[in-house]
Amino acid sequence: MKKVLAFDFGASSGRAVLAYVCGGKLKTEEIHRFKNEPVTVNGGMYWDVLRLFHEIKNGITAALKSGGFDAISVDTWGVDFGLIDKNGELLANPVHYRDRRTEDIPEKVFKIIPKDELFKRTGIQFMRINTLYQLMFLKLKKPYLLDMTDKFLLTPDLFAYFLTGEKKAETSIASTTNLLNPYTRNWDYDLIEKLGLPSRIFPEIAETGSVRGMLSEELCTELGCKSVPVISVAEHDTESAAAAMTVSDKKSVFISSGTWSLFGIETEKPLIGESDAGFTNECGCNNKICHVKNIMGLWLLQETRRQWQREGKDVGFDEMEKTALLAKSFKAFINPDDPSFETAGNIPLRICEYCRKTGQPVPESDGEILRCIYDSLAMKYRQSLMELSGDTGVAYEQLLIFGGGVKDKLLCKLTADACGIPVITGPSEATIIGNVKVALAALGEPCDGVGTESGSNTEYLPDKNNVWSQYDEIYKNILYKAIK
Repeated sequence: MKKVLAFDFGASSGRAVLAYVCGGKLKTEEIHRFKNEPVTVNGGMYWDVLRLFHEIKNGITAALKSGGFDAISVDTWGVDFGLIDKNGELLANPVHYRDRRTEDIPEKVFKIIPKDELFKRTGIQFMRINTLYQLMFLKLKKPYLLDMTDKFLLTPDLFAYFLTGEKKAETSIASTTNLLNPYTRNWDYDLIEKLGLPSRIFPEIAETGSVRGMLSEELCTELGCKSVPVISVAEHDTESAAAAMTVSDKKSVFISSGTWSLFGIETEKPLIGESDAGFTNECGCNNKICHVKNIMGLWLLQETRRQWQREGKDVGFDEMEKTALLAKSFKAFINPDDPSFETAGNIPLRICEYCRKTGQPVPESDGEILRCIYDSLAMKYRQSLMELSGDTGVAYEQLLIFGGGVKDKLLCKLTADACGIPVITGPSEATIIGNVKVALAALGEPCDGVGTESGSNTEYLPDKNNVWSQYDEIYKNILYKAIK
């Protein structure tokens, strides 16, 4: 029986989990959990990666006390990275994707390569947070950092480097950069050259499910453990979550629900039209593509809660859900992906400003603010489903939701109502399950078809008297007013 020590980093917390197959079931034991809080200094927002790596060490120590492990795996969010110099040292603190530094960079990039051509080459949804724009910021504003860089390493690859000393990029996380060819699953060096980025800094691509390297002798001595392989799982947390679910049914659409909502389908090849229609094509496991739209997701609720906590109102998510349920529905809508909601800060105030700007009733209570968020997310899912059906010609019959968002029963029910199809929830721990499935397979213990201990699925059926269609044009007009 092989055991994997898996690390799963989200935008606000991280955890270490021991996983193994026993009695025909995949068992997972969380042995260490820790906060992942960005640090703002002089107007910049950074990831505290050295603290996070210290927590990886703490996770290893906890795992040794729980009987040890045979391999390590890591998944994180996408797009962000660290810079390593020729001496193997980290050059600067990795910057958080919500930092404002790239706000004017996309327009500069599109003067070099048109937006439509960029989408055709990479199939990646336009978002200013993408690695491409972060690297172009460095080229334009801090070229000395790129001059000193030997390799840039995306966040999970950076942690794997700290563990093994190997500088590589796993396929799924590399596909979030906007610089990977989704057909060859390798860097688009022609694009890189056109942008004037140094090709030498792009690391070798490591296949999903391959061995990255061995835990370094230095760490083994420090922590008192044996050297074990570090596995390149699907290092982008979205792709790990998809690996945990059966999402290849042609009649099913899925949402990986967390800080971000990744809404889409799994396909055999990229779906790249003439221009960016808001969907992205990320490389997943088994040479599959996740054709998804990135939607702001639970960030709106998380940041609203943080603001209220700053104001002295210590409310939990369960209480927020109940408060929203009591408020009147359809009073006001926002576009969850409006740039005004991208960065940390006073989301409730920004929601009121958005409603005022678009000529809607301004929320007057906490419940109305929350209901606006819930209704808007469900409407965004509805619009995304219609767009996807229009692109593919498929009438989707069910929607699978997995990830932390399955705990929010109100959002799941509103999603079923808005989309007009049944919603079936999968495990809230989908990311870690997909992570360890890939790692165990690499150790020679494939666990496809093996059950988990995550409990049964829940089905939410749409209301028969569906009223959401009455708000389609209202919602579109609101979005139009917001961008004028």
